[in-house]
Amino acid sequence: MKQEDKLLQWALDLQGIAQTGLYYGSGKFDLDRYEQIRKIAAEMISYRTEIPEEKVKEIFCSDVGYLTPKLDTRAAIFKDDKILLVKESSGAWSMPGGWVEPDKSIMENTVKEAWEEAGLTVTADRLIALYDLDKNNLKLHPFKVIKAFVLCTVVGGHFQRNLETVDSRYFGLDELPELTEDKNTRDQIALCFAAQAAEHWETVFD
Repeated sequence: MKQEDKLLQWALDLQGIAQTGLYYGSGKFDLDRYEQIRKIAAEMISYRTEIPEEKVKEIFCSDVGYLTPKLDTRAAIFKDDKILLVKESSGAWSMPGGWVEPDKSIMENTVKEAWEEAGLTVTADRLIALYDLDKNNLKLHPFKVIKAFVLCTVVGGHFQRNLETVDSRYFGLDELPELTEDKNTRDQIALCFAAQAAEHWETVFD
């Protein structure tokens, strides 16, 4: 592991200790110390990842209980052997998706995100892969993320510009645009193409 990655990991370890202590601890003195550790960890994470400190605190300092990974879903939607991508305001493209909400399953969240970002009603048919973001995407993140890629079928709908996406198009594997790499990589999209073409598919995970 690179030295700078170790620094981020140490910050995450401190964050986990602080969050667990705040949830299970007792006594004002101990709770105050855990709160101080959590704030310092948030500052370290912000410094290392260049994510604004307030955003890091919003993510971590409002969380409670034992620290666990976050779950993200990506909808693999195909038409004429091309995959649907949505364009973000940054200009980069990604498969429709987002954080799994507390009251949603992977299936439900995949359907919800396809509707919100692509304007499509879909069915979530097959789990393609579960990937650890740290092992497969380049950008450093201040928390552990598990990404679920789900093969979907369009039932209806059409794209409408919204707060998160400004366009949607279908692309062949050999004509992919600039991607939002922390949301999906070319290799991950290629895996979705393979799953779509396969008669039988075994979920990939790491």
